Amino acid sequence: MAKVIGIDLGTTNSCSAYLLNDKSEVIPNSDGGRTTPSIVYIKGDQLLVGTIAKRKAVLEPQNVIYEVKRFIGRKYSELTDEDKSVPYEIKEGSDGGVLIVVDGKEYKPEQISAFILKKIKEDSEKHLGETITQAVITVPAYFNDSQRNATKAAGEIAGLKVERIINEPTAASLAYGENKKKDEKIVVFDLGGGTFDVTILDIGSEGTFQVLATSGDTHLGGADFDQRIMEWLLAGFKAKEGIDLSKNASALQRIKDEAENAKKQLSQTDSVDVNIPFVTTVEGEPKHIQETLTRAQFDKMCADLIERCKAPVLNAISDSKIDKSEVNEILLVGGSTRIPAVKKMVQDVFGKEAKSTVNPDEAVAQGAAIQGGIIQGDVQDILLLDVTPLSLAVEVEGGLAHVMIPRNTTVPTKKSNIYTTASDNQPAVTIHVTQGERQFAKDNKSLGMFNLDGIPPMKRGQAQIEVTFDMDANGILNVSAKEKSTGKEQKVTIQGATGISDEEIKQAQMDAEKFAEEDRKRKELVEAKNKLEALIYQMETMEKDNADKLPEEEKAKLTKLMEEAKALQAKEDVTKEELDKEADRFHKEFHELYQKFGAQNNATNPNPKDIIDKGASENTAGSDDAQVVDADAEDEKKE
Repeated sequence: MAKVIGIDLGTTNSCSAYLLNDKSEVIPNSDGGRTTPSIVYIKGDQLLVGTIAKRKAVLEPQNVIYEVKRFIGRKYSELTDEDKSVPYEIKEGSDGGVLIVVDGKEYKPEQISAFILKKIKEDSEKHLGETITQAVITVPAYFNDSQRNATKAAGEIAGLKVERIINEPTAASLAYGENKKKDEKIVVFDLGGGTFDVTILDIGSEGTFQVLATSGDTHLGGADFDQRIMEWLLAGFKAKEGIDLSKNASALQRIKDEAENAKKQLSQTDSVDVNIPFVTTVEGEPKHIQETLTRAQFDKMCADLIERCKAPVLNAISDSKIDKSEVNEILLVGGSTRIPAVKKMVQDVFGKEAKSTVNPDEAVAQGAAIQGGIIQGDVQDILLLDVTPLSLAVEVEGGLAHVMIPRNTTVPTKKSNIYTTASDNQPAVTIHVTQGERQFAKDNKSLGMFNLDGIPPMKRGQAQIEVTFDMDANGILNVSAKEKSTGKEQKVTIQGATGISDEEIKQAQMDAEKFAEEDRKRKELVEAKNKLEALIYQMETMEKDNADKLPEEEKAKLTKLMEEAKALQAKEDVTKEELDKEADRFHKEFHELYQKFGAQNNATNPNPKDIIDKGASENTAGSDDAQVVDADAEDEKKE
């Protein structure tokens, strides 16, 4: 049976893992790195993912998409000004969702996420030596139904059957509890690149993982800490030089990169020097950023972010109905938990030190791999009981949200309730489904609505309409409404107000395949150029080595042949077919000359057939950049 891999689709970096001999193992990417930057570069028919895409950000920021997880499954109207401060263009779609505009083409966040997942899929296939078609993908525990559906759609676009959507903190607890056999209550504090979750679990010695409560903030993460350093650097530069760099996309990208580096260094040192030479020029004079940032300054500028982390922790403790003293272990997950002020806040709340028992960057993917093992049947002794993070409700008369499934209800779950009509002879009702903790439906997240019509004429309050909420193990909701006297029923899988349809998924899959096809063509073109270049080089060598033996007529013939080949090679719109045809002609002419002059000196002039074969294999080794996936640096840390 094919392996079910686990994927942590992160805001800043992503990671994948699989189960090997009952133990979860991280899958390195094509360059040996254990995490892959969640960054995509698109220009024309060129698509790059990972570190090489990240490197493109300074020179072509408008073509580089990062932190797309912040947009997935959300309405454009829900975005904050902070969300919109990205160098690439975002706009509102016809369905109210977010569209990302790159190189004149519009993409849904699911499509961009699919490019990242496709790279992870292909890297996993290279490493494992087999085709991967199934995956468990993680999401923040506080992701709503729309965001979960959108993440699942991204996996489908990437060519994966998403066997399960699992909460990130829950996955981390699986990695922590791997091969442990004892009863304990743990807290998973997960602060990643763009989202924050806290989950409290009860782990049983018999292999049960029961989530007691979860809380969080899907708009809080390491990127917010980076933003504070960026704002400080921009303000300092403006005060000194009188220049506002906030509209300079290239300068902003360099400042963003240095802000992230400074944040990481401050986890190890008390101060850091931030130097950004030639950040801009004024009348030909270069300007530089040179600042020293202390940890105390950083803590002060991020104090409100640290405070925002505290409220969800206290909410989770309250909902779990346990005392803080009952907590045996606090797990820190996500790269941003390396920030000393974050660690101190957690320690102050619980009165005990949080331990780095699991790798903050890899534990979520490893836990997802264990869930994959459960689905495959390779793991028999684990029972995972997760919860829904937010209350699910139906809008009733007066605009109130009547809760059907309260937050922190164990999933899968199924709940039904009887509703009725608000007026005499009402022929239809609208079922409006919302998610959130506010009393009025308009203040919560609208997941969608549908109509149940054909209700027979009755007085107000006589009709009996049974509404059923059925939430699966992925936390994805199915809703049905049934009029009991007629048996008329309407069912719908809630995809959210910005859901991507099956047709759109198919189209997105075709777009992804188009990029792959263009990449294949580009690779073939590079290989054809390299083959011709190898022939030119060998002919130049033969001409040099036999300069005293070649008649002037033959030299002129050689020179003309090489000039024509070089001109074709440099032609901007040259095709593979043209190059192959030229290589065949070149080979024929070369072979004739070789028979006359080169055969006398085999040591310096190998057989032209060998040149073609050897040149094609050796000179294409550097053409990996033309592939959809690319190399990733191992030292890139996942947040």
